[in-house]
Amino acid sequence: MNGLRTTPARAAALRCLPLLLALLLPAAPAAARDQLYATVEQYLRTQTRGLPGEVNVSVGQLDPRLQLAPCSAYEPFQPPGTQLWGRVTIGVRCLGPANWTIYLPVQVQVIGSYVVTARALNPGQPLASEDFALLRGDLTAMPTGILTEREQGVGKTLRNALAGGQPVRSDMLVAPFVVLQGQDVRLVTQGRGFSASNDGKALNNAAEGQVARARTASGQTVSGIARPGGIIEVTAP
Repeated sequence: MNGLRTTPARAAALRCLPLLLALLLPAAPAAARDQLYATVEQYLRTQTRGLPGEVNVSVGQLDPRLQLAPCSAYEPFQPPGTQLWGRVTIGVRCLGPANWTIYLPVQVQVIGSYVVTARALNPGQPLASEDFALLRGDLTAMPTGILTEREQGVGKTLRNALAGGQPVRSDMLVAPFVVLQGQDVRLVTQGRGFSASNDGKALNNAAEGQVARARTASGQTVSGIARPGGIIEVTAP
């Protein structure tokens, strides 16, 4: 029986084969993880398109000791109650052939403008555009409710005094009353296919969008939503 002849070159290649396999085997898991990270990053970019400002996303790394079964398709998802803002956690499901779910730490950074006081301001004074200045920074690192446009504070007043350069939050501001207690108001009732109006007298102060109560000429008490110009919108029952 004739045996196969092994040339010196083939013998050298056979000797190197175990080393080559050892180098190639980790490549598949590494490539799979890169694909997983890329899928999550693309998901984040798609989901954050509507955020104000310049959005930067970064995806945390899996523990290298974690051994995941091969997966042909990934499905990122937001756990309940998760908001894509700052440091959060994103889930990833394997759609097959394996069946596993993992969670990755991610960071969503939003670089944009925010409002600060242009000078020291006292409570009670109506605010104008020149009372504010705009700075640029990471909005996700700012307090909840930070203003991003000067117009959001114009016409309102401060609850408390603020020093110059202080970030302005919506809960620091008080909207002006558009309905005053004792004021003659117009009650506008709207229903399906009809609208009616009546005169009344306001029973409380209310800013725009707040609930205002009024008494009609017949003595009936009604409530509705305060609107500029002394109008109360009443929803028909």
